[in-house]
Amino acid sequence: MSKKKPLPQEPIEAEIGDLSHDGRGVAHVDGKAVFVQGALAGERVRFRLTRRQRRHDEGEVVEVLSASPDRVTPRCAHFGLCGGCALQHLDPAAQIGMKQEVLAAALERIGKVRPETWLPQLVAEHWGYRRKARLGVRYVAKKGRVLVGFRERRSSFVADLARCEVLHPAVGERLTELAELIGSLSIRERIAQIEMAQGDGPVVLIFRVLEPPTPGDIDLLQAFAARTGLHVYLQPGGIETVAPLPGQQAELSYALPAQDVTLAFEPNDFTQVNLELNRLLVARALEQLDPGPGDRVLDLFCGLGNFTLPIARRAGLVLGVEGDAGLVERARANAGRNGLDDSRVRFERADLYSETPDQDAAGPWDWSRQSFDLALIDPPRSGALQVLDALAATGIRRLVYVSCYPGTLARDAGYLVANHGFRLEAAGVMDMFPHTAHVESLAVFERSKRGTLA
Repeated sequence: MSKKKPLPQEPIEAEIGDLSHDGRGVAHVDGKAVFVQGALAGERVRFRLTRRQRRHDEGEVVEVLSASPDRVTPRCAHFGLCGGCALQHLDPAAQIGMKQEVLAAALERIGKVRPETWLPQLVAEHWGYRRKARLGVRYVAKKGRVLVGFRERRSSFVADLARCEVLHPAVGERLTELAELIGSLSIRERIAQIEMAQGDGPVVLIFRVLEPPTPGDIDLLQAFAARTGLHVYLQPGGIETVAPLPGQQAELSYALPAQDVTLAFEPNDFTQVNLELNRLLVARALEQLDPGPGDRVLDLFCGLGNFTLPIARRAGLVLGVEGDAGLVERARANAGRNGLDDSRVRFERADLYSETPDQDAAGPWDWSRQSFDLALIDPPRSGALQVLDALAATGIRRLVYVSCYPGTLARDAGYLVANHGFRLEAAGVMDMFPHTAHVESLAVFERSKRGTLA
């Protein structure tokens, strides 16, 4: 059996032609692609080879010989080690431009489609924007202390962070304090992670505990909560076990002022991490959907009603469909809280993935047997291919598709255009996660006159 050829120790000099979808520079050395961490398009760099693979190699910048005009100094002292961010060395305007290029390439390569119009890019605050996050926790005996933060880049280790520039300051500026708190507990080695949840007001921290804290531990956690104003919850088991410490219950909510809607949520519910960008997104979705008093609207993967309730302010009737029973219950409560009764908005639970429509029928979902004028869908990363036939059969003339992954949006866009007579009228990107390579986007489909209804 032949041994692996050792990696060369000498740095390699190369031109960076482009950026990959995950924010690494792409060079070609001896005809083979190399993904170079820390390099930007248009730069000449010296890099060290870190990994060989059959189809491509990987490397890391040692020296930038000729810098891109879009290169900036990272704000965070931990950038490069921490895996929470990938693009702090790239100017924010160039970051969102790169994300639009990623989306355009995916649409053409996978879906074989192009939007007729590119929508203006949506951007909000670039720092301190994260109000939802999951932080790793680890006691490191060799260091004699606890680490709290995101994982290291391409590693399962927790990065040694003093602060985080993208988390809301209420938490981002307290990572050292959190680490010291956990280090003072008897169960410091039995806390796996902390989840952060925040709307417009209070901040909840959910400590995932692998064994019960002692009374002394509870006292220390309560003192930390009193000192910081943060609310401490514990999670000893599954998600159903999440509960506040005595006196720590928090009422979480966020407002969409332009639509006169406020949504309450539980700490472990899905909400967008970037509140200000979400407000821009809701406004953009409404603008593109353009519902009127005579329209029946379908909202699939509706969650708490983030889009459903704003749509209900303008449409005749909107039906929100969601797979999580708890979210459906809270969406209904949110409708009542906002003065919207079931003559304007309704919610139903349906598993939009496991219930595959029958080829000889409209489908097993109640919504698929009804007629709608407009639809909005906001599926998870895996996309919405399973529901597209049934969705088209409802007779919608217009669809707004909110996506968190360009690959599945492109696949679904191609399917809608090729199989159901839609055209991709417009598409655009938004910077929901600044300084990361994550691409959030919105696409608008209009049914052409020759489109089918099934």
